[in-house]
Amino acid sequence: MCQWHIFSVGPANCVGGVALRETKLLRRALFAAEAANLGRGGGFLRFRLKLTLCMLALLSLLFGVGGSLLISGFFRDSLQREKDAAFASYRMVWGAMQIVSDMDPYLAAEEMVPAVEQLYTQNSSAWAALRLATQNKVLYESDGARAYLGAQLEQPEPGACLLQILPGQDSRRWLLLSGAVTTYSDTLYLYTVHDITDLYTMRHSQQQVYLRVFLVLSALCAAVVYPLAKVLTGPLTALSRATRAIASGDYGSRVNLSGEDEVSQLAADFDRMAEELEGTISALREAAERRERFVGSFAHEMKTPMTSLIGYAQLLRGGTLTESEQAEAADYIYSEGRRLERLSRRLLELLELRQGGLTMAEVSPAELAEEMADRLRPLYAQRGAVLKLQCEEGRCLLEPELTRALLLNLLDNAVKSMDQGGEIDLTVELLPDGCRLTVADRGRGVPEEALKHLTEEFYRVDKARSRSQGGFGLGLTLCREIAEAHQGTLRFANREGGGAVITAELRGGRL
Repeated sequence: MCQWHIFSVGPANCVGGVALRETKLLRRALFAAEAANLGRGGGFLRFRLKLTLCMLALLSLLFGVGGSLLISGFFRDSLQREKDAAFASYRMVWGAMQIVSDMDPYLAAEEMVPAVEQLYTQNSSAWAALRLATQNKVLYESDGARAYLGAQLEQPEPGACLLQILPGQDSRRWLLLSGAVTTYSDTLYLYTVHDITDLYTMRHSQQQVYLRVFLVLSALCAAVVYPLAKVLTGPLTALSRATRAIASGDYGSRVNLSGEDEVSQLAADFDRMAEELEGTISALREAAERRERFVGSFAHEMKTPMTSLIGYAQLLRGGTLTESEQAEAADYIYSEGRRLERLSRRLLELLELRQGGLTMAEVSPAELAEEMADRLRPLYAQRGAVLKLQCEEGRCLLEPELTRALLLNLLDNAVKSMDQGGEIDLTVELLPDGCRLTVADRGRGVPEEALKHLTEEFYRVDKARSRSQGGFGLGLTLCREIAEAHQGTLRFANREGGGAVITAELRGGRL
């Protein structure tokens, strides 16, 4: 029984030869592209070029590995067929020698030569060379056998069969099978050689052809991939252009891409962000302008009351008032001075509310409303107006002084809007996070086109009437600022049957 021992001698099998060449070519291309980019002054490859090179690298890997596996598989199958054929011819000679030995166990070793020679002569095309030898001498060898086998060869163990691939000159390859059989007189060694150079030559030719095909395909792929990469990176270019425009101050710039892919979604998200940014910047600019106008408006509003206070003080200094008039003037000066002092301090602090916030306190909106109603009832009686309260009891977090100022301005605005008196309804409702204050009058109402301008500084619906009543167009502006400081809103609407409704929602928090 023969035991197979396969040895591969010489250069390693070039299974990944094509892939190695392709990798080297791709590396050279990358270096060339990088050098060209650096030569233009750029320190990096454009994304479009990177995408193209990555796609080419992927194609190179797929083509290289696929081609190498295909060529290697074909070579491996062909080599196996050659090994099978070589072993079949070897077994033929081996079997003949075994038959002759079995017929005459005492047959001398030299008497095996005729049988071997006859087999070689009849089947010379099956071998490149054949040799029969003992341990000490060559009994028979074919013509040119020494060119293949040399003078000395490894002697296998009796019963073993060795298969080796040997290198030759000029990149030739031999397939050598060797075995040993023991006779009565000696041990015979059989060597058979098969020329498999054509297999290696064919593999090399296939690799060269595949390399040429690969280069052509790479060029075609590059011609297709680069325009495709340009199309794919076009949205990114538009996104970059819009980003630079916004960075330079053009907040209205947009990408405006349509589609459902990830880049289109990114562009849509960018446009939404740009819109929000534009709105935020516009709001900040408006807030800054409003704050400036507010400071000026407040200073202007304070001017006339302070002038009146100074006038009362001068009358007191003149000593022409009666004792009761002096007491009344002093009370007015003291109460209004304190109120204006507190209000001015709070309103000036309003400019810093966005940084520090309000100092909230636990108060009852109903109590504040009743307090302001009691304070204004004498004025309402002079004008023939009746103030009706509908208050929900409860407590919430508010800034008390600013809330009083809000109620005072709303009620004062309501009574000034009525020519011949009437009812004014003040409603206090508690909300989950604050309270709602509603003042409804039966006055002249507000033209629809003027509703959105009521909180603008110095805006007056009826300028002549406002001047005669001592208005400056600042009360509702202050109300809006107070509502916004409480994270609330101030809304205006005309009342059915005549009059106006002003609703202030203050969201300081609910206990």
